[in-house]
Amino acid sequence: MTQQKELQRRRKKLMDLIGSESIAIIPTASVYIRNRDVEFPFRPDSDFYYLTAYPEPETVAVLIPDRAEGEYILFCRERDAKMEIWHGRRTGLEGACNIYGADDAFPIDDMDDILPGLIEGHERIFYNMGQGHDQNFDHRVLNWVNQIRDKSRSGAVAPDEFISLNHFLHEMRLYKSREEIKFMRKAAKIAAAGHCRAMRNCKPGMHEYQVEAELNHEFMRHGSRSPAYPSIVGAGANSCILHYTENSDLLHSGDLLLIDAGAEYKGYASDITRTFPVNGEFSAVQRQAYDLVLQAQLAAIEQVKPGNHWNEPHDAAVRVLTEGMVELGILKGVQDELLEEQTYTRYYMHRTGHWLGMDVHDVGDYKLDGEWRMLEPGMVLTVEPGLYMPANSKGLAKKWWDIGIRIEDDVLVTKQGCEVLSKDVPKEADDIMEFMCDAA
Repeated sequence: MTQQKELQRRRKKLMDLIGSESIAIIPTASVYIRNRDVEFPFRPDSDFYYLTAYPEPETVAVLIPDRAEGEYILFCRERDAKMEIWHGRRTGLEGACNIYGADDAFPIDDMDDILPGLIEGHERIFYNMGQGHDQNFDHRVLNWVNQIRDKSRSGAVAPDEFISLNHFLHEMRLYKSREEIKFMRKAAKIAAAGHCRAMRNCKPGMHEYQVEAELNHEFMRHGSRSPAYPSIVGAGANSCILHYTENSDLLHSGDLLLIDAGAEYKGYASDITRTFPVNGEFSAVQRQAYDLVLQAQLAAIEQVKPGNHWNEPHDAAVRVLTEGMVELGILKGVQDELLEEQTYTRYYMHRTGHWLGMDVHDVGDYKLDGEWRMLEPGMVLTVEPGLYMPANSKGLAKKWWDIGIRIEDDVLVTKQGCEVLSKDVPKEADDIMEFMCDAA
């Protein structure tokens, strides 16, 4: 299926769900200032991009089921020779139709004049009020509706219901199509290459940001223009900070280095974590902790299959970690009681995974009607247990201090079980040491 046919299928499915008396309004992300007059690189809103693949800012998609003149409308920037000299080429109105499949396209500057007329006569507006990138857009939508209400004596009919698109659209995004899975395999393969390069080139005396540079080089070399999120490159004590992103410290021989980094490819994220010794050799204590986390991760991955519910991988990881921490003397007590009291959260305080897709923490409900939802083919999730034992932890033997370990893979639910998309990065301790030794 070509990309345009895929996009048409998505829009058609969404319009079937919202019904013919409705209109859907989906703006893209705003442009943000980094400092003074420098902008952050633009990235379209994921919901908008999922339906349009339109890459430019200042764009709004409108879906109007059963509209005779065309159901899919884009409000976008016009071609502008002067602005294009300064800021790059624009697709323009004609390109919005010919390249991106819009049935009709209007200048974004004319939206306030045109959109109220398109809204009029519909019973419902599907729009994510209060959840967009630009809160001012909420006021514009309300103003358009009020303009129609002001004409009610002339027979104008304004919508009387606002409905969030999230329920329909995010449920659609949870199930990945063949095309999406192809992009996600590629994103994972690129990220895996970056992790292998970082592992291969890591040496004591480097800074964390220099290892980050190895990741970025490999990502871009293989077609990823950006990481999927700010990379975490934390050595020693920093490995115990879950979302450490300063990436500024020196790497010391004898420390572990935790790298949590993913590549974005064609709008889809990968998310991989590996932990390895800076000098290429696990100490005996590091190896004990590492093997425990790996055992927990493998047990969790075994539970990723159709018919199991979302929380079963987490339950499996927690059981293995708790039992292992008791055996190693990190926790003291009876395993069942420790599990019931969630004592493990002292050293493992996060969940074992999350949905993965266009967003690294992707959309989709984890529970339905108060119950963990069942895993089904086409869903993609991460599996990422860890142990974090910072220095001066009360009751923790000093030998464990500043050992932070997380092992994370991207896993696709298949009809038969699961597929680990990020399998190209070594994660067995012996394989890691052999890989780093061969690279030395």
